[in-house]
Amino acid sequence: MSNEQPGLRASHEDRDRVVDVLRVAAGDGRLSADELDSRLETALSAQTLGELAELTADLPVTAMAQVKDVLVVEQHGGRYVREGRWYVPARIEVRSQHSRVAFDFTDAVITSGVLRIETEMVHSKLVIVGAQDIVIDTDGLSSTYAKVKLRSKSHVGDPRLRIELAGTLLHAKVIEKRR
Repeated sequence: MSNEQPGLRASHEDRDRVVDVLRVAAGDGRLSADELDSRLETALSAQTLGELAELTADLPVTAMAQVKDVLVVEQHGGRYVREGRWYVPARIEVRSQHSRVAFDFTDAVITSGVLRIETEMVHSKLVIVGAQDIVIDTDGLSSTYAKVKLRSKSHVGDPRLRIELAGTLLHAKVIEKRR
């Protein structure tokens, strides 16, 4: 975000970006729960870029750089695994052929309440490892000779993360596992 024109009006995207940065900073232990709540409330009601810049001025630049909008995974053969402590973007694109792609959300830093995973998978497997408070929605998937095996319930009260799967599966599988 630019500090060059602090009087400019903030957009929804500007506010969302600052919210993501604040959540990552809290996940890193840089903000207490009370500080996070206070800053989130201010971010969501901010009118200008200057107001938003003040909310992240005391945070390192690396915290802001760690939040990416999109993770693109192109895998042709072999496997791709994302596990441990990693920053979950708002959107992931998976394009795979003859491969296995796995996302483990157990220790991941969730920066948004909704994650959209867009797929183009042929003869591949997508494995999602999560917890009871993750909901997976497959309404956006188009599948041909595919299998989807989920453990999560689609109506968890207040999920930590809602994963929306969309795209195409051709001779592919989507499997959810629990730790």
